Amino acid sequence: MPTAVDRQRSALPGRSLVTLLDAIGDGDRAAFTEFYRLTSPRVFGLATRILRSRAAAEEISQEVYLQVWSTAERYDAALASPIGWLMMLAHRRAVDRVRAEAACAVRESAYAHSHGGRDHDVVAESVTQRMDELEILGCLAALTPTQREAITLAYYTGRTYREVADHLSVPLPTVKTRIRDGLKRLESCLSGECADG
Repeated sequence: MPTAVDRQRSALPGRSLVTLLDAIGDGDRAAFTEFYRLTSPRVFGLATRILRSRAAAEEISQEVYLQVWSTAERYDAALASPIGWLMMLAHRRAVDRVRAEAACAVRESAYAHSHGGRDHDVVAESVTQRMDELEILGCLAALTPTQREAITLAYYTGRTYREVADHLSVPLPTVKTRIRDGLKRLESCLSGECADG
């Protein structure tokens, strides 16, 4: 059971902190330094437990003591003990930081989800692809019928040169020549050069 002396000792820091807060409210820097020295381990400990980051806890502690410096004159000992008031300030700021970081993570996740994998303009890409297809079709029309047929079978149906030759009932070297000559004409057409048959 605590003795009267123990109760008096435990009460002294509370009264001392009230006195220090009164002095801080009057702009006493030495009182602020003493108040910080006596209370900062508790503020930092609470912030660290909530934030789980030493760097974030240091930032929050700094913000709390800045708030103490600027609002000490409004402290009311009838509403809370100095430590209770200080812990309430630290708790609020730490929880606000956690909420802000969580909201930021949600926003980033939503943005990534809605924009994920779209690092290009789908509409422009589709239009460009369609224009390329039309240009290729136009150039295919400029080929001889035998060249066009051999290239179409080889590149649009996925047949090998041997399968194209078998399908057309022509020798393999003939198919290779038709495809080679047809590809040269396509290349010339697509590059804007004129090529004769």
